[in-house]
Amino acid sequence: MIIKVLGSGCPSCKRLHENVKEAVIMEGGNIEVKYVSDLQEIMASGVMSMPALVINDKVISMGRIVTPSEIVEMIKKS
Repeated sequence: MIIKVLGSGCPSCKRLHENVKEAVIMEGGNIEVKYVSDLQEIMASGVMSMPALVINDKVISMGRIVTPSEIVEMIKKS
């Protein structure tokens, strides 16, 4: 599983990245976490507001900071 946080480096984007890392620790398993700040890659994913959360190339959330417990639920559903 690959989880990407798409963001420009703003505090909200960094907070979401930290929440994702915390959720991965809580969930365990073989999960790779990436932080993507390349604007071309972000635009290619169709994201219109940041931060955005992408799990296995599917945009799950955008424009808000998702909590670690919400991320764990999203991981379980993916």
